[in-house]
Amino acid sequence: MATEGNKNKKLYYSIREVGQIIGVSESTLRFWEKEFPHVKPRTAGQSNVRQYTEKNIEDLKIIYNLIKVRGFKIAAAREYLKNNRDGADKSSEVITLLQDALSELQDIKKHLDLI
Repeated sequence: MATEGNKNKKLYYSIREVGQIIGVSESTLRFWEKEFPHVKPRTAGQSNVRQYTEKNIEDLKIIYNLIKVRGFKIAAAREYLKNNRDGADKSSEVITLLQDALSELQDIKKHLDLI
């Protein structure tokens, strides 16, 4: 039986969906695929449509954190991931939790402003 959290998860996501989830353009995702070989979505059909998994999305969130949030250059981010993958994963998790908490606090504030 599917849990509530798993009910909305898909097996594969399009490049457009991933761009919206991560908050970057499709061309940025294509560029990152070239620069970070471990991020390789599967391709399907004659037109080689990209199909991203949850693991691909998590990897891209880590790359986003390193480049866009922490200000790493591409080469430095690649090196950091190579030498400190666990640290990058934990850092990304913390940022995601903080962003979720901020969103919840903003929702609470909106609700309180209506009272």
